[in-house]
Amino acid sequence: MARKTNFPARSLAAVAACLALAGCSSTGPRVVVGSKNFAEQLLLGEIAAQQIERRLNIHVERKFQLGGTMLAHEALVKGDIDLYPEYTGTALTAVLKRTSTDDAGRALTEVRSGYAQWGLRWMDPLGFDDTFAMVMRREDSAARSVRTLSEAGAYQPGWQLGAGYEFIERPDGLAGLQKTYGLRLQGKVRTMDLGLLYAALEQHQVDLAAANSTDGRLANPAFITLLDDKHYFPPYQGAFVVRDASLARVPGLEQALKELSGSLTTEAMRGLNHQLQDLHRPGPEIAKEWLGGLKR
Repeated sequence: MARKTNFPARSLAAVAACLALAGCSSTGPRVVVGSKNFAEQLLLGEIAAQQIERRLNIHVERKFQLGGTMLAHEALVKGDIDLYPEYTGTALTAVLKRTSTDDAGRALTEVRSGYAQWGLRWMDPLGFDDTFAMVMRREDSAARSVRTLSEAGAYQPGWQLGAGYEFIERPDGLAGLQKTYGLRLQGKVRTMDLGLLYAALEQHQVDLAAANSTDGRLANPAFITLLDDKHYFPPYQGAFVVRDASLARVPGLEQALKELSGSLTTEAMRGLNHQLQDLHRPGPEIAKEWLGGLKR
């Protein structure tokens, strides 16, 4: 999905420092890891980069903050990057333009077969599902007796909605949500960087936000996620997408990435995001610490 917020400046500086150190000491083929331009993607990109560096002792270049889904996908297809983290639901609907499904296994099978046309391989999922999450203030949920998206659709006079820029355009975004639940809006959607959504809720600038299930801020009891009771949003399993040519060119790359599959639960990903977004810890430090506890 298109998600969250950027690394803090000091985190980006730490990434650069880490890269410089790796470049001075490593040998072997060059690998380029990319990411989209929000916090979770940057963390996942850094985890992949450090995993490759420590397993293969080769130079890894970071090309983070590439932009939205299609920009990252095009960079991968063109060979500007060797891999980046993506989500099955996003790939299915936004890239392949296919109908969404609530079957996680079917979604993965479809994106794997669809991406083969570009010579791209989907690794096994990392273990978490980062679906869209419609979030509101808990006090408003109680006052309005709204705990599901069906109840939100029936609520009048409607909602002041905040959302990221892609949510308005995506086939798995706002239009389908309104069609499925009859969601009414008050005025235009307030589009903003995803990292600003919770502040907008706190400041009563919006009363409903299209956020994400792995947001660190969801640990705050002041917020509640509405139940998607009609299963509108497809599965968004996180996984690394890699060029087949890169796997063939770099011995050990596939195995290094396989070690990450199944290693991150939704709760664990939310905790990592919380460390970055709310505790403001440097991204490379978070990635290194998490990899240090990874069982092989």
